[in-house]
Amino acid sequence: MIPKTTNYRDLTLLELGEDVIVIACDSVGAIGAKKNDFLKTSGRIVGRFTARVPLMEVMAAGAEPLVIVNTLSVEMEPSGKEIISGIKAELTAAGLTDITITGSTEENMPTTQTGAGITVIGRTTTKALRLGRAQAGNLVYCLGRPRVGTEVLNATLPDIPLLRKLLAQEWITEILPVGSKGLLYEAGQLAAGAGAGFTLNAAAGVDVHCSAGPATSLLIATAAERAADLAKLSDLDIFYLGKLHTQC
Repeated sequence: MIPKTTNYRDLTLLELGEDVIVIACDSVGAIGAKKNDFLKTSGRIVGRFTARVPLMEVMAAGAEPLVIVNTLSVEMEPSGKEIISGIKAELTAAGLTDITITGSTEENMPTTQTGAGITVIGRTTTKALRLGRAQAGNLVYCLGRPRVGTEVLNATLPDIPLLRKLLAQEWITEILPVGSKGLLYEAGQLAAGAGAGFTLNAAAGVDVHCSAGPATSLLIATAAERAADLAKLSDLDIFYLGKLHTQC
């Protein structure tokens, strides 16, 4: 059977009958412990923060991760091992200890700057897929303040245990992890998936253009006002971002 392939936002979907393979990826460059890295941090941090992005994207789509692929533009010893240890730490924190890990490192050329890519492959069913569920009339909240660069390193961020709690709430219609393109762009993507427009709350109190780095913010779509309910689930900052509306 040749699968039907669809690109949806940053995801690739392969439909195999009632099953859907969901694929997401992320990359990082110039962040790490090497001489020419722009932002200095440990390989373990690089692994954790790069892995969390595609993991959250796949899980927010309603899929369970099966395989994680690391393509590392660094040598295995010591840089690659440190990054992989961070990937494994993120998987452990996420309760995904049974996931298969595979990948490659650069052993032919010396590297002076960190580069890495991570791909996550998950599986769900057409019925359980959580994409395009938001509707005109839904309210859109931002959970977690957008952060990038050094701000990320010491901040409390949305994580996969929180994502699992959010996915269990029947009153949440859709969840979208936010990355480098910022809140306003991703809200537009959420609206497009709903066949709707988006009206921004002028008093949102958050920078809607700032990069949210490694998924430091989540967009939450709900059918009714739910700020108090979100506050019960998380201590992260909550912003009412705006509303999806019917297209004219």
